[in-house]
Amino acid sequence: MKSKQPERSFSFLRTNERKAKPRTRGLTEIRGPYYSVVGRRYLEDLFELVGEYVDSLKFAGGSFALMPETAVRNIIELCHHHNVLVSTGGFQGSDAVRQYVAECERLGFDIIEISAGFISISTDDWLRLIELVRKSGLKAKPEVGIQFGAGGATAAAELRAEGTRDPNWAIAQAKRFLEAGADIIMIESEGITENVDPWRTDVPAKFINEIGMDKLMFEAADPDVFAWYIKNYGADVNLFVDHSQIVQLECLRAGIWGTKSLWGRVVTYKGANK
Repeated sequence: MKSKQPERSFSFLRTNERKAKPRTRGLTEIRGPYYSVVGRRYLEDLFELVGEYVDSLKFAGGSFALMPETAVRNIIELCHHHNVLVSTGGFQGSDAVRQYVAECERLGFDIIEISAGFISISTDDWLRLIELVRKSGLKAKPEVGIQFGAGGATAAAELRAEGTRDPNWAIAQAKRFLEAGADIIMIESEGITENVDPWRTDVPAKFINEIGMDKLMFEAADPDVFAWYIKNYGADVNLFVDHSQIVQLECLRAGIWGTKSLWGRVVTYKGANK
């Protein structure tokens, strides 16, 4: 069911048109509790102001495992009230995978992120995990990237020592995951726009050229990074940002604010869909 968009203030001022939720393009996932405490009362304010622009919330890392069950449930219920899906971060114990997935289902999560930033598993193992998540009635969101050891707080020098993988291999993996029923692919920023100089701008271009934008979401929890994605791929690119950045990001998508290189240049045309 499409959500009804609330009447915004200053409605006479032009902004880029946004599809109502649930949408498939221009998705924004926000990071929940991890670098800062994000509880129900904070999210009530956030959703009251800009909830229409948030499509999903992610419990980064294993943050939910530190919280009282009632607090986790309260956050999930609030998200669902505002038509916001809830995702895990890339966290699960290899000895308790089935129990972990079952617990996510019981608590009301919608999406399980499957990440192998710190470990090495075969593509067939990934596919079995995707199948397990889907059979549990949840959406599978594999996280794919080119940087070995990505995730957490690994220093840039350590990541350089780890090296990177061939982008073509990561793209081939992503294609197999989508064929197996993955809902969307999260593209890890490390090695592409994080802890790397210069940025590997060729990598997002290769992913988009091979897969298209609709099934890709790019980690972009830095204003310069999400501004770059919008500048190069338009307002409808799917992005993962920190909860504190949602207003700044949406101002760029809407075309009402921006840096010198973006001010007045982010536009959309939806006329053909009317």
